[in-house]
Amino acid sequence: MSVDHATMSGLLAGLRVVDLSRNLPGPFCTRMLADLGASIIKVEPPEGDPSRPLGPLFDALNHGKESRRIDFRQPTDLDQLREWLVDADIMVDSFRPGILQSMGLDFDRLKAINPKLVMVSITGYGQHGAWSQRAGHDLNFMAMSGALDQMRAPTGELAMSNVQWGDMAGGSSMACIAILAGIFDAQRRGTGRHIDISMAHGAHAHLVLPKATATLFAPVLGHPPGAGEDMLNGNLPCYNLYATADGRHLAVGAFEFKFWKAACAVFERPDWVERHWQRGQAPGSPENNALRDDVAALIATQPLAYWAERFEPADACVTPVLTMHEAQAHPLFADAARTQPWAAI
Repeated sequence: MSVDHATMSGLLAGLRVVDLSRNLPGPFCTRMLADLGASIIKVEPPEGDPSRPLGPLFDALNHGKESRRIDFRQPTDLDQLREWLVDADIMVDSFRPGILQSMGLDFDRLKAINPKLVMVSITGYGQHGAWSQRAGHDLNFMAMSGALDQMRAPTGELAMSNVQWGDMAGGSSMACIAILAGIFDAQRRGTGRHIDISMAHGAHAHLVLPKATATLFAPVLGHPPGAGEDMLNGNLPCYNLYATADGRHLAVGAFEFKFWKAACAVFERPDWVERHWQRGQAPGSPENNALRDDVAALIATQPLAYWAERFEPADACVTPVLTMHEAQAHPLFADAARTQPWAAI
């Protein structure tokens, strides 16, 4: 079945967005909108977006946009911005609460010139409350949301991710959802609205599985599951990261029994098949932990290339852990016919 990226790139054709945001969360949000066909005016201060000195990052976040600069301290420049907003569908900003109002760009004033305007403000901690005026970055939003505490090695050390989940999952993606929902509502009712996206709350909203499994395992453990104690963070033999002989890692994601059975066939260990959580082996039990050690010992006997080749034809949810550069060169991502996460089929 073929995919049609041209069809997807035109889905938002005609949508007009004025983007006042800077750095990562807002620009990544509007870049996704641009990839889907929206027209983006990127409004920058006289000195430019802070990401401009990081050329490749700026290009990745802002391709397909029209960049314009204004001085937000000059009334005439703000008047020019208001003219752009008269015909806009969306305005995106990342200012601290109260800054837009101080410039005469609050929603109550802007809806007077454009009743259908949907404003989406991406903030760290929300528009109201004791934390609303605090500065922050991805690391802070992840830390305060409880999400960062979930990113631990089995030995307990915190991992500092180089993917900005608070900015992008808690901010950019949530803002995209809000924009599309806001536009849908504005088209039906004829009036816009102001939507606030709190990145800390957005990151916290992603703790669906840890919250659920904590309810299940805390009574058994006597405490909420920690590093290596939860269903998907290192407890199960069938769902884990294992070191190979050359210091690389194999991702075993055989969570369901049918995939574990397929993995055991590749491992040539039929005696492991029934030792699965869906066959009654309790997570965290001595038997569970012993099997996990046995799987680790077997995988450690061979380099990653060996296991990658063995599992290539197997329907077992087992894959090599690729570096970023290996992933870019892999046929899955190197195929020029597939450059976006979405495609029409």
